[in-house]
Amino acid sequence: MIVKTKKYALDQKTYINIALRQWVKENWKWAFVPLALIILNVVLNLTNVYPNYWIYIVIVLLTVLYVLFWAVQITGISQMEQSKALFQKYIYEIDSRQILMRINAKEGGILKWAQIDSVIKDKDAYILFLDSGDALNNVKANWFAKTVTKGLSKAQFIYLPFSIFNSENDLRFTDALLRRKGLLPGGVPAETAVK
Repeated sequence: MIVKTKKYALDQKTYINIALRQWVKENWKWAFVPLALIILNVVLNLTNVYPNYWIYIVIVLLTVLYVLFWAVQITGISQMEQSKALFQKYIYEIDSRQILMRINAKEGGILKWAQIDSVIKDKDAYILFLDSGDALNNVKANWFAKTVTKGLSKAQFIYLPFSIFNSENDLRFTDALLRRKGLLPGGVPAETAVK
C-alpha cells in the first residue's frame, strides 16, 4: 500500500519552533553549569573567601549569549538559500521501502527509511528526524564547525501534520509502518523481527 498525502509546505515559523524545542530537549542538562557556578559564588560570598558580584553578571550574560547563539543558528537555517527545499510544497508518497517527496510529476526526491534516525508523534503531526551521522563523519572542518553541525543535527527533519493525510486509513497505515520500522514506540524493529 502507498499513502499519498495532500500537497504541503512547512512554514518557517513552525520549523523554528520545532527546531528550538528539540535543541532545548537535547541541551537542558547544560543549565546546571551556570546554576552550579552561581551556587559556588554564593557560598564563596557568604564565607567571605572571595566576595564579588560581577561574576553573577558574567554568568547570566554568557548563558544568554549561548542560548542566543543557538537560536540565531537555527533561525539562520530557515533563511539560507540552501534550505529552500525544506519549505517547498511536497506531496509525500509513503510506502514500506521509502518516502517519495514530489514537487510535481517530474521533480522530487527519495528518502530511504535508513536515513531516518527517529520519529516523534506530536499531538498533531509526525516529526521525522534525519540521520546526519554519515554526513558528520565525512566533513573536513575545524572543531567549531563540527560542533555547530552536531548541535544542529536535530534541526533536520520532515514535518507531516495529520491534516495532510487523505483518510484515517492512511494515517493508521503510516503509524503502523513507523512502528514496524522501529521508529515509534511499541513496534519491533525490522532487523529484530527477522532474527
